[in-house]
Amino acid sequence: MPTTHLRHGRTWRAQRTSRSFRAAWATSAAVAVTVSLSMVPTPAAASPEDWNDTAYRGKVEVVRTSTGPADDSVLIGQVFVDANQNGTRDGDEDGLAGVMVTNGREVVRTDDEGGYRLPAFDNMTVSITQPSGYQVPVDEHNIPQFHYNHLPEGSPELRYGGIEPTGPLPSEVNFPVAESETTAADEQSCVMAGDLQTYDEQEIEYARAGAIKDLSDRDDYAGCGTLFLGDIVGDDLSLYPHVKELVGRTNGPARFLPGNHDLDFDAPDAEHSFDTFRAQLAPEYYSYDVGDVHVIALNTVDYPCTAGDDSPEGIEEHCADPEGSPAYNGRLDDDQLTWLEHDLDNVDRDKLVVVAGHIGLLNYADESSSQHQVDQVARVHELLQGRKVVALSGHSHSIENLKAGDDVEGWRELFGVEGLPFPHITAGAISGDWYSGAVGDKGYPTAIGRDGGRPGVVTLDIEGNEFQERFTVTGEPDDVQTQLGINSPSYREWFEEWSDTPAGEAPELDDPLVVDRADLSGGSWLTANFFFGSTGSTVEVGIDGGPVEEATRTQQMEGEAPDVGAEYSDPYAVSQQLVHGGSLADRTMHLWRFDLPDDLDTGQHTAEVTATDSYGREFTDVLEFEVVDRR
Repeated sequence: MPTTHLRHGRTWRAQRTSRSFRAAWATSAAVAVTVSLSMVPTPAAASPEDWNDTAYRGKVEVVRTSTGPADDSVLIGQVFVDANQNGTRDGDEDGLAGVMVTNGREVVRTDDEGGYRLPAFDNMTVSITQPSGYQVPVDEHNIPQFHYNHLPEGSPELRYGGIEPTGPLPSEVNFPVAESETTAADEQSCVMAGDLQTYDEQEIEYARAGAIKDLSDRDDYAGCGTLFLGDIVGDDLSLYPHVKELVGRTNGPARFLPGNHDLDFDAPDAEHSFDTFRAQLAPEYYSYDVGDVHVIALNTVDYPCTAGDDSPEGIEEHCADPEGSPAYNGRLDDDQLTWLEHDLDNVDRDKLVVVAGHIGLLNYADESSSQHQVDQVARVHELLQGRKVVALSGHSHSIENLKAGDDVEGWRELFGVEGLPFPHITAGAISGDWYSGAVGDKGYPTAIGRDGGRPGVVTLDIEGNEFQERFTVTGEPDDVQTQLGINSPSYREWFEEWSDTPAGEAPELDDPLVVDRADLSGGSWLTANFFFGSTGSTVEVGIDGGPVEEATRTQQMEGEAPDVGAEYSDPYAVSQQLVHGGSLADRTMHLWRFDLPDDLDTGQHTAEVTATDSYGREFTDVLEFEVVDRR
């Protein structure tokens, strides 16, 4: 076998002229296996069996009477503590004061008896903000039930159904909650999952065998649950029932926000573009509390898009023909911005605010694209000023752990943002690179992303209003954090020869962990793709037990443009992508390089690589390579 598994390391050995080695190198990842130093304590949580046995299941109580509401311009109702958990407000059950309720524009708090009054209008979604210490009910698929869609005539005719006619305004809409020690706890683990994005039932099975199995095996997130960050499916909204069945296997509430592949593309206007999503999964935008955390789930997709006065350059042309050639853009509509302001006005300033959307406020992979970031990012930053905040997103199918102060050229030019005011995290994707690449023995594709990252999910481990983020590679323990390779002239020549061909048509790269004298004199270096590496992280390398030296990050995030090309690529990732299909990992903000000495002796060498994140957590990986005189 070409790999040797050690107790404290995974070692990659160079074997010349070994086709079995080359095939293995193209279908397996060099991974980190040793972790030291403490993480934020993982909260005690119910076992998987306990969650399914004890989860509070129910639905919103919609009350209709023969006379209807006294005033059909106002919706009334109560938030109540559902002591017997039957979903109905019985006479002896108390209302809950101080709960935030919204119609998607205004936000009010319930009175001493749990009552609320909100202006009513057609096509509104009324929802509550789950308060810490309480749990809204979940359905049989673990999807929280905390909202009511009011659309009297129903959706226009849509391929995937949209919202059925709801009829006249109900007399009351009452929201049940149950007391919960789990959501009250200061310690929470919140799973943030990017782009499930299944296009067919085969990809549903890939997700089931991969990330969903991982989540079903975990029991640390019952309080906060999982927030799926949009692109729940890949345009085929008939797959939503399959997704529901998947999340029914997880061990906590499963929440969703919409992405650009969750659209009703046949909707006549933006008002109805997410009707099927709303009918099946969740409101377009909403918030919820756990512990000392306020989570805001945004809809950052505008379709069919139209440019606003605050849109950056390029959007007016991109969105010029919403009827004849509709397109999407990263943008918040006016109602949502109004709601966001009102929502934040009701949130204590000492809470941690987690703001999540499908299209990121900003990201590195698409830093020069106005469409793939949010028009009003500067306004959102302003609304969050002075708060403790972290932003999460999906969409770009890349892993990006961006810290406060990070800067890149496109943000300045498009949005006038010079340095991030708080962390922005792009959570990667469950689908990785759209389920591309070779299918492994665990039943899902390698799907290595455009940044060289592997599929997985992000977890925010929270204590009070402090957090630490971690990335979990699908099918691997948390200590798998790095991917190693050798970037040599031979590799770069192969890259240049085959990078313009259709993905999956390149021949295998010969002897990827062998360098000869010409390679060393022409510049060869070890690469460490530290998936969740960031500003404040370090990578150190020691060769053959010699002195440990620091590697150099290839992208400094100091306001420069992205560095792109063979010199800035992840050789391990590219060797899979060009041979087995997928995107091309020719840029990333989390790659480090360590120049190999040109006087290395002929023979086998061992490099020990220690990656340390911004919290001091260490991950050690080992790469074995060979030096020869001539290939």
